[in-house]
Amino acid sequence: MRTGLIAQKLGMTRVFTGEGNHVAVTVLRVANCQVVAQRTQETDGYTALQLGVGAAKVKNVTKPQRGHFAKAKVEPKAKLAEFRVSEDALVDVGAEITAAHFVPGQYVDVTGTSIGKGFAGGMKRWNFGGLRATHGVSVSHRSLGSTGQRQDPGKTFKNKKMAGHLGAARVTTQSLRIVSADAERGVLMIMGAVPGSEGGWVLIKDAAKRKAPEGLPFPAALRGDGSEAPPPEAAEEPAAAQEPAAAQEPAAEGAEGPAA
Repeated sequence: MRTGLIAQKLGMTRVFTGEGNHVAVTVLRVANCQVVAQRTQETDGYTALQLGVGAAKVKNVTKPQRGHFAKAKVEPKAKLAEFRVSEDALVDVGAEITAAHFVPGQYVDVTGTSIGKGFAGGMKRWNFGGLRATHGVSVSHRSLGSTGQRQDPGKTFKNKKMAGHLGAARVTTQSLRIVSADAERGVLMIMGAVPGSEGGWVLIKDAAKRKAPEGLPFPAALRGDGSEAPPPEAAEEPAAAQEPAAAQEPAAEGAEGPAA
């Protein structure tokens, strides 16, 4: 089981396929995602990786957190998250994971905090149908309706779907397909919408209900391991700038001179 990634939601756009069809995608930025700590079975009772992403001002970081980052020899991070991994998928502390950790065509699960919508009624919050539009119903067409029973048991049960605060909750959207992964620019494009507002942090990991494709980077796609695009090759010098080798070699002994 591989680790996931922490990314920042930039917004939505669309891309065109080779057949000319447009696909709505969410653009995520993966920048400076580093391993901050390891959780092992011997010391913590479980196996996981703690990742950090983004940059935080030192004055906004508590003293215990400063020591935590100093131990890992990484800069203070704006966001921390843990991902459960198998023992053979542990990554060294300080290593940076790139967007090439996921490949196009792969399915992932994305977790984020949904957009808060404040206090909402039962129809908006739970998709209730509302009351009738006529036959005695007035000024209460969008009301909740009955919430309890008769004298027995004579109460409203807990967890009854009623009006209340909507959004601002942890939401996971499963089986979203990766459209493109650019490790050089640190950009991921995922088909469809992901939870959260623009600028918010989301967690991306391999899909739980989909079989992972073959050839995934294992244990992770690290910076400097060749997963990024190769640098452009240096242009060859023009032939005119190169001195001919014959002009640098001395004349051979015994060569005949010019005719008198």
